[in-house]
Amino acid sequence: MSNTFKDFQELTYDLPEKTLLWNMYGPGLENIGVDGKPETGPIPEPADNQMLVRVDAVGMCFSDVKLIKQGSKHPKLYDRDLKSDPTRPGHEAALTVIKVGSKLADKYYPGQRLAIQPDIYQNQRSTAYGYSIPGGLIQYHLIGDEVLNADAGAYVIPIEGELSYAESALTEPWACVIASYTQRRRLDPKQDGIMWILGGKDVQREYTFSEGLEAPKKIVLSDVPAKFKELVQEKVNPEAEVIEINDLTPDDFEDLNQRICDGKGFDDIVLLAPKSAALVNEAAKLIGFRGTFNIVSTQPLDGPVKIDPGRVHYHYTTFIGNTSDDIAASYGEARNRCELLPGGTLVVVGAGGPMGQMHVQRAIEMKNGPKRIIASDVDQMRLDALEKQTESIAKQQGVEFHSFNPMDADLLLKDYLKNINDGALADDVVVCVPSPALMESSYQLLGPNGMFVLFAGAPIGNFMEVDINDIFLNNLQLTGTSGSTMDDQRLVVKRTVEGELSPILSVAAIGGMRAALDGLDAMMTGKYAGKVVILPQIEDFPLIGLNELAEKYPEIGKYLGENNAWSYEAEKALIEKFWKP
Repeated sequence: MSNTFKDFQELTYDLPEKTLLWNMYGPGLENIGVDGKPETGPIPEPADNQMLVRVDAVGMCFSDVKLIKQGSKHPKLYDRDLKSDPTRPGHEAALTVIKVGSKLADKYYPGQRLAIQPDIYQNQRSTAYGYSIPGGLIQYHLIGDEVLNADAGAYVIPIEGELSYAESALTEPWACVIASYTQRRRLDPKQDGIMWILGGKDVQREYTFSEGLEAPKKIVLSDVPAKFKELVQEKVNPEAEVIEINDLTPDDFEDLNQRICDGKGFDDIVLLAPKSAALVNEAAKLIGFRGTFNIVSTQPLDGPVKIDPGRVHYHYTTFIGNTSDDIAASYGEARNRCELLPGGTLVVVGAGGPMGQMHVQRAIEMKNGPKRIIASDVDQMRLDALEKQTESIAKQQGVEFHSFNPMDADLLLKDYLKNINDGALADDVVVCVPSPALMESSYQLLGPNGMFVLFAGAPIGNFMEVDINDIFLNNLQLTGTSGSTMDDQRLVVKRTVEGELSPILSVAAIGGMRAALDGLDAMMTGKYAGKVVILPQIEDFPLIGLNELAEKYPEIGKYLGENNAWSYEAEKALIEKFWKP
């Protein structure tokens, strides 16, 4: 290790008098910084409950687009006046502790490396680093109770082992990918919740409810069989309220929501043998936040149903069902998987973008993962980069990899899938594009027992039309996730240190602090196939793709990995040459 990098790593250098920063004063890139340049500010001393941290790397994330476009109207800024109280982008950050306040000295120490989990809750209110809490596009700043003493404790994760600074920053977006394959849905009736069970006058089947009926505090019964009403009275919590409201039509549903749920929707909705897609359309609008929608039937509906993919993604609304007599058979993890099918066929739609690439890479690297992967994207440059990046890993893992560009193909993705998959449809489909229309067409790629992952967040209130029969007749899984948790990010760090994940392969371009605005613009325009990473401690290095870096800076490029992949050695070489203490 050179002396310069050693000084950087071990903090054996004098702090500068000023720090560069990119504050945001309103919507649009033109309102980040001043006249397209970063500002300077003082480096403050930490109070007893604060730490001074150095920001070593920041990943540019497409989630920032909404922030940049909306400014103070972003939901996590709560109409804040950014002109007088600016925020700062950059929620994917790797930090090094510089100074520690006396009250934190037993937990943190100078030189300690940290990754930050930006999705922070204070008193059950959503805040976020890089949004309501100014983020990482700064060289040095303070963090205190707003990060270190929130609802889940400290929202920082110690980094140990040989992880580069860029890789440490990218543990956060990778945690979001990991989270999409962990069970986020509620899969049993909500304790003390409100349940609505809707039948029909011609329903003759004798239903049971083997477990879970004792959970709700209120149950509304509408046109259910007489014997089932008796069963409910026997099994409900003695303190629960059972209300019978019959002869409802879809026109009555919203009024029912207002009367029973104060307009917030039901925690659990059960439909017994529905026939009308129009009825299911209207009933589905009454699912509450993190609510379940359970269809128990042996017969298909008379048409497709419109559902809100934004609510599945952001509100975790859950669609489940089964064909047995037991309503409870729809619930539980045994029936509702959340992981990719071992040995199955996976289609990733929007695979060429940074997050789509991560889904593909994870699937290739995972133990007992899919045997066949189709990566679909309209950008051939990105597809080529993805194939080049994953080619050797796929070969090592014995995974069959295919890329598909619908703009250049003479057949539909569904036909291409069946051609290479022995006539069968996919076991898993992941959609990384926030388009309800694309989600709707991608849903049709799934075979029986398939899983549909809505990774991208379409705006709530936009609907896609689906054959919901597949959920209760063929056990299709419809899932969606937003963000990640501390545990997700810890898992990414653990798997990376153990060599099971390689977040560093996601890096496509790097730049210094003064190139941060260029980095945000490149991220928004999709200039690079993977992630853009800014290294704030390198002030004047231009934004540059890794292929170009290898040509223009061979003294750094010689340390890049296979296919010019970023590496810790390249990062060390860059710091050694361009960092100015």
